[in-house]
This record gives sequence, structure tokens and C-alpha cells, in this order.
Amino acid sequence: MIIAFSFENWLSFRDKAAFSMVASRERQHGKRLARLGKYQMRILPVTAVYGGNASGKTNFFAALNFAKRLVVDGTRLDRPIPVAPFRLDAESATRPSRFECTLLIDETIYAFSFAVTRKAVLEEKLVKITSTSEKTLYRREQDNDNPDFHPSLNDQERLKFVFEGTRDNQLFLTNAVSQKVEAFRPVYDWFRNTLQLVAPDTRFGRFERFFDEKSPLHSEMSEKLSQLDTGIVRLGSEELLLGNTSLPEELKTRIREELKEGETVHVLDASNTKRFVLKLKDGELIARKLVSYHRKDDGDQVKFDIRQESDGSRRLIELLPAFLDLSRQAAKKVYVIDEIDRSLHPLLIRELLETYLGDCGADGRSQLLLTTHNVLLMDQELLRRDEMWVVERDADGTSSLIPFSDYEDIRYDKDIRKSYLQGRLGGVPRILPGVNPDRSARERTGVAEKT
Repeated sequence: MIIAFSFENWLSFRDKAAFSMVASRERQHGKRLARLGKYQMRILPVTAVYGGNASGKTNFFAALNFAKRLVVDGTRLDRPIPVAPFRLDAESATRPSRFECTLLIDETIYAFSFAVTRKAVLEEKLVKITSTSEKTLYRREQDNDNPDFHPSLNDQERLKFVFEGTRDNQLFLTNAVSQKVEAFRPVYDWFRNTLQLVAPDTRFGRFERFFDEKSPLHSEMSEKLSQLDTGIVRLGSEELLLGNTSLPEELKTRIREELKEGETVHVLDASNTKRFVLKLKDGELIARKLVSYHRKDDGDQVKFDIRQESDGSRRLIELLPAFLDLSRQAAKKVYVIDEIDRSLHPLLIRELLETYLGDCGADGRSQLLLTTHNVLLMDQELLRRDEMWVVERDADGTSSLIPFSDYEDIRYDKDIRKSYLQGRLGGVPRILPGVNPDRSARERTGVAEKT
């Protein structure tokens, strides 16, 4: 689970933005909060982040995505770190970008932080937090060639050897795990396997699960798609001749040479619009594509190419695996969905969210973070005040991240949607004519004062 995440000097966030999933003292919807008994802490299962266009909501999503990619994929020897500092003042371009994640992993809390420029990792630290103490497992600083490892870690000489082999533009965490240092693997695996990010243009993930009738996802997807009034009875696949796939010949040749028996690979055609699953079976390359089935008036089923489905139905196919995954018993996934309302009716999103929250409880360890414009979700019958955040962009182009629970005049019985649409909480488009750009955003929108 994410307990907290902070970052600074990243895209439109010049100053430090501190995000927390720790529940406040309010009692509303308390039964669905995750309880961390030994830490005496309650953690939120959901957060909705609001904001006007170009406010910085997607930049918040991008910050988490950058941290994941840097940990999991690492960097190449001859490539700069793809960091994106704030660009609207000269000073920020020379400052490092900083990130810190506080995570619950297997009932233990870890705090992992790093500071980077395009050229190098300047600082890096991993802390293990128990109910009684904090243990710094390692600390890395650019101007210190001697790594600081906690005495409890085994094989200090090997750790030092791995440290010395870590490139300036590489995280020590990433290199250590690649060198079979198991002490830090839980944190690496959290970024790799637990944190799942779904962008607005995400397409169906590993969609062979949808047409494998042996997969639990096959029947669950079909049932839910039917329930949500898409007209889809079930998902399936169609086998194609390679000559009918419009895949480049050089790509097919390379896949034949590299793919192992039984393995699958997802590929796009030359137009980047059609997706296929290729599998090597008995030495032959087999191509399959995703299709849907609708019911005719005589009861028979008719097959549709997935491109013939509406944008909303395709978006549901993209998102449903996340919600089904989150609702599984003992699930420990963290899904972050950017622009969840793209192509979807507000009532469909609310239905998905209500179903997920209905399965949350004290022992739950899954979380859902989403960015949205959907004010239908801005309802205290559905979400707590500390589960709703707003991203506000000031006149100088800097974004800030604020929870609604910080505003003193938002009580549990208040129509929060009305206050938001009136501009009293920020995060709405500034479309008034004749606005003086030198005035702050809070002066122009009349944003309520925080406590």
C-alpha cells in the first residue's frame, strides 16, 4: 500500500507536493479503512484527484510512473535519466528532482527516497520502519564514495562491491536486485508487481487472458460487461494467418527467431492501430486478435472486431481487469488510473467505485488512486473528505496538491460538489475574461482558506 508519496521539481510541481493515504480523524466510512494494528494507523483505500485542465493531475500520475520506471527498468549506460524538472524558472532547471515513497510491504513499512538530475543519482536512501524503531538499510550520497549500510545486513563486502559497480545514473536499489541482493527485493518487487499504472491510452494489457476460457478473468469480464449495458455477451479471439495481420515482414522474422516455444508476445501492426498476440506453437507462429460477441434477436451470437466497439466499451475492457483484481480477496495491488472518466458515463464509474469500496475493510491491502473531472463522485456519501484532493495551478505555473480535508469550512454534511463548482476549493478552469495574470489563482477563484 502507499502510505505517503512526495515529490518536488517535477514538471509543473516546482515546490514539494506531499500526498498521504493516512486517514484523518473523521469517522465517516470508517469500516472500509485498512487497519495497521502495530503501527496504530488507518490507511485509505481510495483517492480521487481533481483539477482543471493543465492543472497538473497527470503530472502527479507521471511522477509515480517515473519512480516505477526508474526502479524497475533502470537506465542505460549512454542515456541520461529521463527526469523532467520545472521549466518556468532558471533555478529549477539546475536543481535535482526529489521523490520519496512510504510503502506498506508485507506488513512492514519502508521509506525509499532519491534525488536525481539528468546526469546522476545525487542521493538515495532506504529505511525500514518498525513499530518501535527506524533502521536505515543504506544511504547513498554523490559526494561520499563510502556507502553507509546497516550493520544487520549480511555480506557487507559484497554490498560494497555491488555499490562500487553502480553507475552514477543508476539507482543502487535496481543494481543490487539485479545482482541478486535479496535484502532489498521486497521494495523492488512492490514497484514492479504491486504498483499498476493505467494511462488514458492503455490498451487491454495482456488481453489473451480475456479469451482463455480457463482464466477466471474470462467469465468475470463477460458477466460484468453484460451487467454494465455494453451489449457484449463475451470476449473471445480469432486466429489469423500471418499474411492477414499487416505485420511487417522484418518483425515477423525477428519474432520467429527470438520467441521460445509456448511464449507469447503482443505486437502492433504497421498502422499502430491493431494489436495481436503471437505465440510459437510446435514451431509455427500463430496470430490471434481480440474480438467481442453480441447476441442477435434469434439468440445466436455474432462476432465483432474490437475496433467496432464504442470508445466507452473499449475503455471498460481496459479498466475492468483492474477493478476485478482490486476486489479479489487478499488483493494487495495498488492501481493508479489517470483520467478514469475518459469515454465513460459518470454512472458507470460510480458503479465500479461503489463495488470496489463495498469489498474494502480493515484487513484490506489494495488501493485505488484516480484522477478525474467526474463531479458525480464528489459526494460525501461515497468518498470521505480526506479521499478527495485537488490540484491547483498558480499564476506562475506551479501546481500544488491539497486534500479537501484541509479546508476548514467543509463539514461532513456540506454539499462539497457545489463549493467545488463555485471555485471555492480551486482546481476548476479559470475562464473569466479580463483576468490579470499577476493575481494569484486563489485571489481570482476565491479559494477557501485552509486550516
